[in-house]
Amino acid sequence: MTEQVAGTLTRVPISPFRPAYIGFAALALAVMVAAIVIDNHWFLNFVHVMSGTLWTGIDLFMGFIVGPVLRMLPLETRRAVIGGLVPRTLVLMPTLSTLTTTAGWFLAMRMGYFDLPYPEFWWVVAALAIVTVLTIQGLGYLLPTNLRLYYAFQQDTIDDAKIARMMNLYVGVVGFQGLMQVAIMVVMARFVTGL
Repeated sequence: MTEQVAGTLTRVPISPFRPAYIGFAALALAVMVAAIVIDNHWFLNFVHVMSGTLWTGIDLFMGFIVGPVLRMLPLETRRAVIGGLVPRTLVLMPTLSTLTTTAGWFLAMRMGYFDLPYPEFWWVVAALAIVTVLTIQGLGYLLPTNLRLYYAFQQDTIDDAKIARMMNLYVGVVGFQGLMQVAIMVVMARFVTGL
């Protein structure tokens, strides 16, 4: 967004938070809570699988398609793409990760996975470890970096070297997230086929 000030155009930072996205996230969380409270195994499993599929698919697409493409785009195009992506993913990705892990936790409890003996319990440990890494990276690094990039691209002057450093590390972390998503799919496939 630009604004005319004393004959010059000045870029006014636009908040990436959109009320509609927060409303949809609240609705999704309410659906998950309903699935937990009504104690319907199929419904809870559906919430877990659907949100996990979306989380994994978006992570893989962002990590292996969008990230590398962004690095090659001209500055103004990167600015436009990040300006469109961040408001959508800022609420979406934490919501999907919350839905997936919370529904998965309740499913594991109800299905007795926390009571398994070793060596089968190592699959549960693997799932918890991978989800912990995904959550720490997502909330501790990717989310704040998304916000920093979003606001950096909103400025009139952009420090290309700083943005390049941020993007290089960001793309590396997103790529690692993609590998972790593949690893969690391997673990989940093992749960589905029996331990």
